[in-house]
Amino acid sequence: MGQDDDRPSWVEREKKSFSELDRMRREGRSGGEQPPRSPAAQDRATQASKQYVKQIDGVFSSGKGEQQEKLAQAMRDARGTPGLADACRAYRDAVGLPADARHISCFLDAGDRELVVNGLEALRQVHEAGDFEMTAGLRSQLRMLAEDPDDEVAERAEDLIELL
Repeated sequence: MGQDDDRPSWVEREKKSFSELDRMRREGRSGGEQPPRSPAAQDRATQASKQYVKQIDGVFSSGKGEQQEKLAQAMRDARGTPGLADACRAYRDAVGLPADARHISCFLDAGDRELVVNGLEALRQVHEAGDFEMTAGLRSQLRMLAEDPDDEVAERAEDLIELL
């Protein structure tokens, strides 16, 4: 069967240059990622982007990036062991308070009053900066800490539950 219309066949059509293809990819296509539709979704996307850029900048801007990742991995590996408090202390002393939900969670699980208070403070700072979205696991940890026999820990946890 032959073609009766004036459209060029696949052999005759003009091919796009690499720069045209790259420009099309940068500008996006109809089938690509679309911006969030609602203002709330746009805010969540913006916050997620800011948090990601902040984490990446933290890793690459300081020479501590590799050391920070090693300490974070050691802390995650020590979870559920008696060495968790020591791993959290090493992380805090070298890097500072954590800004990631997994790392904050490790501090809250450390079983050491000072580290738990540090973790609660880190959670407050990250929330106030607006770069953090609460996870169900952290919410559970806060509820458990609100029942802690130590009054300071319990009060801080209760304040954070109300804040979040």
